[in-house]
Amino acid sequence: MNFWSIYQHGFARVAACTGHAAITDAPANAEAVLRQGRQCAQEGVAVVVFPELCLSGYSIEDLLLQDALLDEVEAALQTVVAGSAELLPVLVVGAPLRHRGRIYNCAVIVHRGQILGVGPKSYLPNYREFYERRQIAAGDDERGGTIRVGGATVPFGTDLLFAAEDVPGLVLHAEICEDMWVPVPPSAEAALAGATVLVNLSGSPITVGRAEDRRLLCRSASARCLGAYVYAAAGLGESTTDLSWDGQTMIYENGVLLAETDRFPQGDQYAVADIDLDLLRQARQRMGTFDDNRRAHAARTSGFRHVPFRLDPPATDLGLRRRIERFPFVPADPARLAQDCFEAYNIQVAGLQQRLAAIGGPKIVIGVSGGLDSTHALIVAARAMDRAGRPRSDILAFTLPGFATGEHTKGNAHKLMRALGVTAAELDITPTARLMLQEIGHPFSSGEPVYDVTFENVQAGLRTDYLFRLANQRGGIVLGTGDLSELALGWSTYGVGDQMSHYNVNSGVPKTLIQHLIRWVISSGQFDEETNATLAAILDTEISPELVPGEELQSTESKIGPYALHDFTLFHVLRHGLRPSKIAFLAWHAWHDRDVGAWPPGFPDAERVAYDLPEIWHWLEYFCRRFFAFAQFKRSAMPNGPKVLAGGSLSPRGDWRAPSDSTAKAWLRDLARWDMPRTGE
Repeated sequence: MNFWSIYQHGFARVAACTGHAAITDAPANAEAVLRQGRQCAQEGVAVVVFPELCLSGYSIEDLLLQDALLDEVEAALQTVVAGSAELLPVLVVGAPLRHRGRIYNCAVIVHRGQILGVGPKSYLPNYREFYERRQIAAGDDERGGTIRVGGATVPFGTDLLFAAEDVPGLVLHAEICEDMWVPVPPSAEAALAGATVLVNLSGSPITVGRAEDRRLLCRSASARCLGAYVYAAAGLGESTTDLSWDGQTMIYENGVLLAETDRFPQGDQYAVADIDLDLLRQARQRMGTFDDNRRAHAARTSGFRHVPFRLDPPATDLGLRRRIERFPFVPADPARLAQDCFEAYNIQVAGLQQRLAAIGGPKIVIGVSGGLDSTHALIVAARAMDRAGRPRSDILAFTLPGFATGEHTKGNAHKLMRALGVTAAELDITPTARLMLQEIGHPFSSGEPVYDVTFENVQAGLRTDYLFRLANQRGGIVLGTGDLSELALGWSTYGVGDQMSHYNVNSGVPKTLIQHLIRWVISSGQFDEETNATLAAILDTEISPELVPGEELQSTESKIGPYALHDFTLFHVLRHGLRPSKIAFLAWHAWHDRDVGAWPPGFPDAERVAYDLPEIWHWLEYFCRRFFAFAQFKRSAMPNGPKVLAGGSLSPRGDWRAPSDSTAKAWLRDLARWDMPRTGE
C-alpha cells in the first residue's frame, strides 16, 4: 500500500466538465469529450461528468427529431466508447437516444470501452423558456428495462447504480438538469438505495440569480442525501437565439462546496475534487434516520439495480484535491469565523443564563488564572449577568496563586477582574498546599525539589476545593473553565480538581477556538477598552498550568503536544470516526507547509508553524493512547455544559458514549499497519 495514494485512504477523484458546445456537430463534441476525458485521466480522476445532451447540443429544439443528427450522435457515442478503452475515468455523457419509437434525453455511463448503462431524464420542463416535451419522452417511469445502443443491449432506467468493485463506497447515480428541481428528485431515491456520488448533467440556460439557485439545490441535495453532488452545466456554443449559457460546474460533499469553476468560460473547463467516501459512509452510519427513511421508501429503493465495474485506480501519489482546514473547529474564511464566534459565544452565554435562572439565580464563583480558558469563562459569565439584568458584582472571582504562579498572569487576572467590575479577591493556596504535602509525607516538604503529579495535583485540587467551599459559603455555583481539548486528553485533575464544577461553559469549546472567541469579543465591542486591552495581553500569554517552580515557564504543549494537532485529530475522530492513518494523511496535507493554505484571520504570524509526518505520527499515537485508553473516566463524570460546535462534544449524555475501561489497541494497530512513510513513497 502507498500511504500517499488518495485511493488507499477512501477518496475518489471526480470532475465536472464544461466547454464550447458545437451544436448539431456530434463528431466534434465526441472529440471534446475525449479530449477532456484524457486530461482528467492524467490527473487520476475516477468519474467525469459532462453537460446535458453534450453530444448534440442542448439548445437545438426540433433538430432533435432529425434522423441525420441522431445517426451521427449514435456514431459519436461509439467514438467515445472506443476512445475510453484505455482511460481510467467513468465518463458520464449526455446524448439523445432513440428507444421504443421515442427520443430520450440520456446520461450514458461509459467505461473502459463499453457502455455500462443509460439513465433517462425523468422530469421534462415545459414552462417559461422550456418546451422539452415537444421532442423528448419522460423517463420517470423507466425502471428495470434495457436499451439497444451501438449493437449492444445495456441496462436502461432511472434505477441504475454503478458500483466500483475495487473502490469501496464509490456508487454512482446520474440524473439530468430538471430532475434536481422537483420536490422528490431521482437522486434522493438513489441515495437511499446506496448511491454516494450523485451526478447531474445540466443544460440550464443562465438568467440573473439562477446560479445561486443551482448552488442552493446542489448543496441541499448533498446535505440531505449525505452524499456528493457533481454538477456540470452547458456553456458557450449553445444557441443564443433567446437564451445565454454560463457553464457552471460545482462539486459538493455533504453540504460543503469542494470545487467550482469560473462561469462563462471561453473553452474547456472543469472542476476537480477528491470525494471522501469514508466520510459519507460514516455520516450515514451515524444518522440512523437516513436508513429509517430508506425503509419508509423501500418499495422504490429496493428495486434499484447495481451495475458493477472495476476502476483499477492508480496507487501513486496524486496529491489531494480538496481544502483541508488546519483548524477544523476554526474556519479560515473571515465571514464564517465571525459567524461561528458570534454563535459560539452566545450559545455559552445563553446556556449559563438559563442555568442560573433555573436554579434560583445563585452567584457565580470562578477561579481566574490569567490564562485563556478562565478568561473566556469569565467574560461569558459577565455577559450572562448583563443579559439577566444582574450586577457583575454577583460574579465572585478569585485568583488562587500557588508555588509557580507568575506575576504576569496573576497581574492580568487582577486587571481583567477590575475592568469587568466583578467581585475580586486573591487567595494564596501555598500555605495549605505546604501543609497537605507535609502531612502526606511528600519529599517537597523536606526540601527536596520533587515536582511530581502529586505535587501538581495538590495545587489543582486545593483550588477547586476552595472554590466549592466558597460557593457553599456565599450562595454560589462553581463555574468550570476547562475546555473540550483538555477533556479529550484527560488533561485535568479528577474529582476535586479542575475536572469538576457545577456548570462548565467551556466544555464544548476546543482550545484552538478560544483565542479566536476572545479576539471576536474584542473586535465586536462586547466590552470597554480597558477590558479589551487586558484581553489582548492575555492572548499573548503562553499556555501553562504554572504548577512547577523554576525559571523557565512550564509549557503545556511541550509536554502533551500541540493543541493544533490534537484538535485536528479530535475533530476527525469525533465527527467522522476516521482511522488514525487517514487522519495522519489529512494532517500532513494540512500542516506540512506553513505557506500553503489559508490561516484563520488574526492568527499570529510567529505561531504559523509546520509539522512533518514523524511529528504528526508521534502526537497522533499520543492522542490515541490518552483519548481511547485513559481519559474516558473523567469524561464519564463531567459536569453539565452546552454543546457548542457541530464538530461534537464529549458529554456522556450527548455526542460521546464510551466505556471508561477500553483500550487503544485497535487504533494503534491501524497506525502499525504502515511503516513510517516518507514523502513521495
